[in-house]
Amino acid sequence: MFLKRKDLKKKTSKSDDIPLWRFFLEMVILLLVFFGIGRLLMTQVLAKHMVEGPSMAPTFESGDRVMALRHGTIKRGDIVILKAPDEPGFFYIKRVIGLPGDNVASKNDTMYINGKKLKEPYLNAYKNKLPTGTLFTNDFTYQGLFNKGDHIPKNQYFVMGDNRSVSKDSRMIGTIKRADIVGIVKFRYWPVTKFAVF
Repeated sequence: MFLKRKDLKKKTSKSDDIPLWRFFLEMVILLLVFFGIGRLLMTQVLAKHMVEGPSMAPTFESGDRVMALRHGTIKRGDIVILKAPDEPGFFYIKRVIGLPGDNVASKNDTMYINGKKLKEPYLNAYKNKLPTGTLFTNDFTYQGLFNKGDHIPKNQYFVMGDNRSVSKDSRMIGTIKRADIVGIVKFRYWPVTKFAVF
């Protein structure tokens, strides 16, 4: 059976013709699904924050925007977003130095974890500019800071800013509970020219 060209056009246009209201309904449903997935990701999986202040310079500067993973295993050296224990509603960005059960100390500008030297290459940019004999990180012991044992309690972390001379961190505010760590920073997405994965 052969169809005339006119009949073929009629048949095609009828099958391809979708009512305008249905098209808009499908688009709205699609947008709502994408919005819902995005919202779920941002509340349950990812967290975005803007860096304020110099405490993590030169790794991060004020105005940098970062994305953090809400769930994951925290390791030494990770950069984390945490609820500020001394300023409700505010967040700090710091680097994890000590894990639960660790003993932390600083002597002669070197951090020690359980008596072993901690390599901190991220501090070289600052240390290289200091006059000879100037300490970047003042001497301290964990017990001397808190006078309550010499090891970090279970489910708590010792955090410090990379800019040690100005950072308000665990040396002043104490160890940070796991529940108060919002996420582990995975990348900086702004400014675009400084995009980096951590």
